[in-house]
Amino acid sequence: TQRVLLTIEEKHLPYDIKLVDLANKPDWFLKISPEGKVPIVKLEEQWVADSDVITQAIEEKYPEPSLATPPEKASVGSKIFSTFIGFLKSKDPNDGTEQALLSELTSFDSYLKDNGPFINGETISAADLSLAPKLYHMEIALGHYKNWSVPDSLSHVKKYMKTIFSMDSFVKTIALQEDVIAGWRPKVMG
Repeated sequence: TQRVLLTIEEKHLPYDIKLVDLANKPDWFLKISPEGKVPIVKLEEQWVADSDVITQAIEEKYPEPSLATPPEKASVGSKIFSTFIGFLKSKDPNDGTEQALLSELTSFDSYLKDNGPFINGETISAADLSLAPKLYHMEIALGHYKNWSVPDSLSHVKKYMKTIFSMDSFVKTIALQEDVIAGWRPKVMG
């Protein structure tokens, strides 16, 4: 959901947000989203679900400022989230999940060093708006559950996170730390 809100914020579009308790979904919400999934956005009197579809529709309808990511850069950093989840769920410190995450972060650090400060160079793009909330969840959840943080040696990743996490759009749309922690607690993750 934050990715969609970041897109709307970065495009300076007006919006009205309604928060839904996913543990107790109201009837009005289930009427527009029968599967009970979020986010869902009303664009031109039509309800649109799925972050990928929503952000693409917003980009097409409101092309300026452009948040388009060139296809060759669209997958940069895309494996970080899955390796973070693997490490977070891991109960065996020697199973390689931490190393897998470090490998992905090291690769991203090298990419940023040569191509940054953002995935698309000097300008923020949809790829950053997708990755940034995942990095925020990674930082909070791994800090809380594993007492782990991004190593100082990955200075470009740390700078990237600090830069994006301090942007007005990110600050306005950020999840509370306690909500991130609650969302990743072991029972919720299965």
